Amino acid sequence: MKKLVALLLTLTLMLSLTSLAQAEDVTITYATFSASGAQEETLKQMVQVFEEKNPGIKVDVQLTGYGDYFTVLATKVAGGTAPDVFEVNMENYLAYMLRGQCADLSGLGIASENYSEGTLAAVSNDGKLYAVPMSFSTCVLFYNKDLFDQAGLSYPADDWTWADAQTAAEKIRALGDDIWGYYQPISYHEFYKSIKGNGGSLLNSDYSAFTVNSPENVAVLDAMIARVRGEDRVMPNIEDLAGRGDWDLFCEGKLGMIVTGIWAFSTFTEKCGFDWDITVEPGFQDKSSFFFANVNCISPSSAKQEAAAKFIDAMGSDPDIVKLRLDASWELPTIADADQLSQYLTITPPANRAAVFASMDFAVAPPALVDASVAADTVNALFGTLDASEQTAQEALDELQLLLTDTVKIDQ
Repeated sequence: MKKLVALLLTLTLMLSLTSLAQAEDVTITYATFSASGAQEETLKQMVQVFEEKNPGIKVDVQLTGYGDYFTVLATKVAGGTAPDVFEVNMENYLAYMLRGQCADLSGLGIASENYSEGTLAAVSNDGKLYAVPMSFSTCVLFYNKDLFDQAGLSYPADDWTWADAQTAAEKIRALGDDIWGYYQPISYHEFYKSIKGNGGSLLNSDYSAFTVNSPENVAVLDAMIARVRGEDRVMPNIEDLAGRGDWDLFCEGKLGMIVTGIWAFSTFTEKCGFDWDITVEPGFQDKSSFFFANVNCISPSSAKQEAAAKFIDAMGSDPDIVKLRLDASWELPTIADADQLSQYLTITPPANRAAVFASMDFAVAPPALVDASVAADTVNALFGTLDASEQTAQEALDELQLLLTDTVKIDQ
């Protein structure tokens, strides 16, 4: 009888332990976009590292391309089916945080000492932490050394202005019918960044009104339009591209300079059959460069916030995950450990990776708008017609001033 009781107790204990283990197994949903197109395998490896170190937590990755991601995410959040964790870039983070759609992470055990102070400050408000910074990147000037050599030009320098770049671009353009000197999209992101280099801004000093059509802003847009529409145009329009993308044109060896993000490193390394390098991008007058940052937030409605917090902390600072990011040249981690970051400078091409860090001295943050995506869509819709239209910079920005004032919410 005693043996039977002991056996029953043992079975009961085993069943209890099994039930407890099953209860501790959780699956968190992770909506993300930044791996799409080039880093899907790296993301898969990162998630595997996390799951191996955190048995009992599984991650259901919901990867969507950048072009559709924010619409998909907004639909899920509005419909009450928000993922446990979601990645956003800085401008959309600000919008989600201001709307109360990011959980307060302050008491969830995030190891804040692992991150640089500036990046943590960027995702905090009123002393509370609302996201974990995962990666950052910037835009630089990529240039084709072969085309510069053919044109008899010195390579771009860190102190170049737009005027210097235009002079070089015209000489490269003269090398052939389908050889182009420069490519910088006329877009929301490129515009709000570039106007900073001429003392301009989309908003006034107290962020209460738009100042889209200021003289400083008009001068910058006028120069951007002239590249693709002017008498000495150096940038291809949509017809000239003939279905190619700007990266395609560069990789074909038909573009002297392109302003784009450091996330192009892996693609250009693989596809460009010529020598190329980078430098800090030229400024209109003063330099101004992007500061892109991707952060992970937890939905306030998530019932798995502790597990979610472990995941986003690991994605930002786990040494093995950081190494995977650095090995893949997938942007840069936001960690405070300079020794780990030093690895980044040893990977070539490009040879001048120091320009990535130098460009951060001129970083421009996105405008803090509740309706950031609406603003971006509105600007891009109008700017997308400028290469083929006859609308002047003044006319375009006068129109945008009215559109944004009428449709975009500046604050809550």
